[in-house]
Amino acid sequence: MALVAGSIRQRGKQSWEIRAFAGKDAETGKKRYVTRTVRGDRREAEVALGRLLGEIDDGQHAVRAGTVGELCERWYSHAASDLSPAVAAEYRRLLDRRILPRWADVPLRRLRTADLDQWYSELRRSGAAGGKPLAPNTVMRAHAVLRRALAQGVKWGWLTVNPAANASPPRSKKHHLELPDPADVARLIETAAKVNPSLPTYFRLAAASGARRGELCALRWKHLDLDKRRVTIARSMAEVGGELIEKDTKTHQVRKVTVDDETVAVLAAHREACEELATKCGATVTANSFLFSHEVDFSKPWRPNYATLAFGRLRDELGLDGVKLHHLRHFSATQLLTAGIDIRTVSGRLGHANASTTLDFYAQFLQAADERAAEALGALLGTRRS
Repeated sequence: MALVAGSIRQRGKQSWEIRAFAGKDAETGKKRYVTRTVRGDRREAEVALGRLLGEIDDGQHAVRAGTVGELCERWYSHAASDLSPAVAAEYRRLLDRRILPRWADVPLRRLRTADLDQWYSELRRSGAAGGKPLAPNTVMRAHAVLRRALAQGVKWGWLTVNPAANASPPRSKKHHLELPDPADVARLIETAAKVNPSLPTYFRLAAASGARRGELCALRWKHLDLDKRRVTIARSMAEVGGELIEKDTKTHQVRKVTVDDETVAVLAAHREACEELATKCGATVTANSFLFSHEVDFSKPWRPNYATLAFGRLRDELGLDGVKLHHLRHFSATQLLTAGIDIRTVSGRLGHANASTTLDFYAQFLQAADERAAEALGALLGTRRS
């Protein structure tokens, strides 16, 4: 068995750094080490080090002669099947437009963290079309994709460390939301019938449920229980490369959202209108029919981009600059939060993976609820006696 050496260094109360010698680079002759962080007591760190030494002895951490481009392509082929179609398409776009033109031919052994940081700075200065600055969020997305690919390379033994793990991409900027007020939403819904008789129902349901545009397009009548005022959001529609694809929701979860009586009435009237149109054309609306469709038998759903374009036309007509279709989802969330609805309930209605996502995104709208909480506590504590 080959002789290997390792060390353990305590970093925190329950945190240890294990480090093992992985041989010399065949090209440069430099010594290579594999480093990992282990949580637990020293005994667990010793066990982890022994496991790492065994991996090195088995050749799992031998650096292979490969390029960044080869690893990225292998990683994408491996990961794409587990990604949603829209995410896979975005990763492919970032690889083709940002990452591969710069790094495809660079040997993995020569990729350094400092080089990545320099690249991020170059993108920020002149990475957009016409040599204009590239937005920090776009740079961050490119970094995230490259980091994932390199992390997989470490798991496969193509690399001993991930150069992107310690890189310093620009921080993503949080945009302040300028949302329509209830009167503006009402005007949008009222005016929508001029574009398409089904649009008022679509916009009303978007504001009442907080569902994403693709989730609304994927709704079938079997997903509605009007007696219980409940909408089941189980699927989503995505348009990738001009092809319409039905898929799971963003978080791969099914959720049930209760809507108000007026929205139920709107949905019931929409159902009657759909049945009337289908009957005139010799078709039938079934439980499997889509709520929103250009077909007389409602067999095919709207494309999400159609809803966005229709919304944009109305927005411009009403002079609501900067308002987007997705803002109806934000409108739903912020109105609930300012009304004092608890964060977990709002998170569940939105379909977020956890409440912390909701809290992080909508923290700016919790001030009103916080002020009411202070007033309620003050009332309970009573007036100070002199």
